[in-house]
Amino acid sequence: MDVVLFLAFLAACVAAASTGALFAPGAWYDGLTKPWWTPPPLVFPIVWTVLYLAMSYAASRIGAQAATAGAPVALALALWAVQIALNTLWTPVFFGLHRMRAGLVIIVLLWLAVAATTVQFLRLDLVAGLLMLPYLLWVTIAAALNASVLRLNRA
Repeated sequence: MDVVLFLAFLAACVAAASTGALFAPGAWYDGLTKPWWTPPPLVFPIVWTVLYLAMSYAASRIGAQAATAGAPVALALALWAVQIALNTLWTPVFFGLHRMRAGLVIIVLLWLAVAATTVQFLRLDLVAGLLMLPYLLWVTIAAALNASVLRLNRA
């Protein structure tokens, strides 16, 4: 494993995660009606920690191929950059600005970016692609939660 690459990708994930500290759910979110299947608050930091570590390791595996694989690696890492940017954007829009509809648009775009990244990673490195699958599943759950919260709190 290329530790420098891993740490570089992990730094991007830490930046994305920091928006969770800056824009915590707080009283506004606590007061919203949520579906019965909403995970308890403790689940989120645990899941995100595991996902960010897996995403960073997956991206470092792909990045290590840059010298030999060329354009496909560049595309894969560009997609990774897009998804981490969208990941970073969602929290301040949803929790900070209280824009549930805009959050839903962002999370749908995030899902598409994560899916595209996963497919491209699978083409280049099976392990890297498989490491992205839990993230895709979690973003699916998060998108469904965002949509449900929006639907339940339209007024």
